[in-house]
Amino acid sequence: MSSKRGKMAGPCGRCSKRPCGPPRQLIFSGFSFSLMLRIVGIHVLEAPVLHPAAEGLFNFVIGWTLLFAPVLYTDHRRDRYSGSLDVLWGFQMFLTNTFLIPYMAIRLNDMDVKHSYNKLSQLGSLMTKGSSIVGAIGGTVCVASALWTFFGRPDAAFGGIADRWDFLLRYVGSERLAYAFIWDICLYTMFQPWLIGDNLHNVKKSSVSIVSNLRFIPVLGLVAYTLCLEDDKSIS
Repeated sequence: MSSKRGKMAGPCGRCSKRPCGPPRQLIFSGFSFSLMLRIVGIHVLEAPVLHPAAEGLFNFVIGWTLLFAPVLYTDHRRDRYSGSLDVLWGFQMFLTNTFLIPYMAIRLNDMDVKHSYNKLSQLGSLMTKGSSIVGAIGGTVCVASALWTFFGRPDAAFGGIADRWDFLLRYVGSERLAYAFIWDICLYTMFQPWLIGDNLHNVKKSSVSIVSNLRFIPVLGLVAYTLCLEDDKSIS
């Protein structure tokens, strides 16, 4: 199955069509955090310069994954899933959202009459009580990643918007790591409106119509959901 962990070969960081050399698994496992630190002006670790389009795509998916946490922990069918939501979301964040496929199937099961609701974990409580903060952070990361893709490192030889778009197309069409990102994006595009639509009762009554309409728009639908959750919603 696809995974966010993979090798980065193929086009090099400066748009060359020649292979850039050996695999860069370790670079990709850490540049997400390095990029976020650079955005806020902190230079703790200087990683090798990568193409902004590759960085932007990676961080866009990470931001979108963060946004899925509140809707998973407030899903009214979450208790059909007997496993740990913490582990599920952790695998989703650090490996691949392919783990969401069995969850989306299991949540359709009928509730066992003897089943009792489990308390949310500390992580679940944090993600739900602070859903507006999660939404703001996740949405900001996604927007910043998109802007970084086309405007990041303007002083480097990465070209203009057209050059970066051309690199992005070649990147997703030739790199195994990029295939994983596109797979993630496709699954999120399907699962986002499904989960939000099933949990509109968790949203403030005044915002139900807005969230219902926005749920089909990637990222924005989850941002709306996280910002409009009932403040006093009792989640068992």
